[in-house]
Amino acid sequence: MADCGGDGVAVIGNTDLTSAESENNIINTMVERETALLRKMEINVAEAEKRTGRNAVNMLETYTVYLIETRPAEAAPEGCVAAADSLWRRYSEFELLRTYLLVTYSYVVIPPLPEKRAEFVWHKLSADNLDPDFVERRRVGLENFLLRVASHPVLSTDKIFFLFLTEEKGWREAVLETGFQAKADSILKSLSAMFRIKNPDKRFTDLKHYSDELGTIVAQMLRVRARVADRMYGVYKVHGNYGRIFSEWSAIEKEMGDGLQSAGHHMDTYASSVDDILEEEEHYADQLKEYLFYTDSLRSVCKKHESTQYELEMAIQDLAAKKQQRDELTVGAVRVFSLKAVTSKLFGQESQEQRESRLAALNLSIQEGEEGVLDKNTECREFVRLAWEDIERFKEQKDRDLREALISYAIMQISMCKKGIQVWSNAKECFNKM
Repeated sequence: MADCGGDGVAVIGNTDLTSAESENNIINTMVERETALLRKMEINVAEAEKRTGRNAVNMLETYTVYLIETRPAEAAPEGCVAAADSLWRRYSEFELLRTYLLVTYSYVVIPPLPEKRAEFVWHKLSADNLDPDFVERRRVGLENFLLRVASHPVLSTDKIFFLFLTEEKGWREAVLETGFQAKADSILKSLSAMFRIKNPDKRFTDLKHYSDELGTIVAQMLRVRARVADRMYGVYKVHGNYGRIFSEWSAIEKEMGDGLQSAGHHMDTYASSVDDILEEEEHYADQLKEYLFYTDSLRSVCKKHESTQYELEMAIQDLAAKKQQRDELTVGAVRVFSLKAVTSKLFGQESQEQRESRLAALNLSIQEGEEGVLDKNTECREFVRLAWEDIERFKEQKDRDLREALISYAIMQISMCKKGIQVWSNAKECFNKM
């Protein structure tokens, strides 16, 4: 593994995380803890409701709330159904929960929320965030977010997350009392660390590039899907035109009228199904969007590592400067252009007692600095270990989810093509009977 510190100081050991034994241990541990909460509790976002109320500046606003239902997963006595607890949450409360998780578990690839406003939506569908179809897709996305968190081996054990599911009143105060906002690094600090670290970890640099490339590829797939949806919409509308023409033609034909009308009916039925099909297709697009948004979570992990490593390098640099001061004070040498050299010429040399006092203070400061470097190095090493363990878990999840989503999308496209063939087969039979 790469160094997490400066040259010659506190280097991380060469732990082989890619060995088969290590991978098996990680996977076994994760399997034991995976879905720990979901084994005890069923979670679903049952419905969405539009409400109107006054905001912080006392202005009326329309917003959507989502009903979260939880019930014990253990089997209830025969003939009984375990009662469900329910509470309403706004999207902003989901955002607050995710921000808390992002700050508290900075080494975890935090699951993303569904989009607040529609992006990459097919242009013939509504992009209004209060549109019922969009609200329904977001409801599904919010439920998926909760299930992602509840199935995570670390996040699922968080008390604030459990309170989010079970306590409607007082939850916001509880999450704010954790002080998570004070732990958050400033954006400026994160950005400066990226450009100022001396020994960047190549794996995190590669991860950042991987995240950027993944985001680019998924965004391109979503754009291509929108163009395919346009063409598909055109094909269905052409069938609608055929249906109208055959129906009008059947009105002026006596012998061929029944066959033409039947063929037109098949065309009309096929054409009228396009809206439902394209709306269903948006759910596959939402699965791709989830991993488009996951790239931000990957970058957050990289930024936190850069910030941690930067703090370590600054602690090492500060320690080295103090050691140099001690050496100069011990041998009595003073740098020509140092502040000490100037003050010595102006005010004379310091006494032996003053020098010994300063030397004792420096030694104490150096001891504290060495302990600080050791702590920072341990913190950085632990962050790297936990982060890569979770990144491996994320990659396995990503491969599995995207493979299933793309296969399902291909099956849907094949099914749609078969329906198109069946329409023309039925039309052929109608024509043969004329």
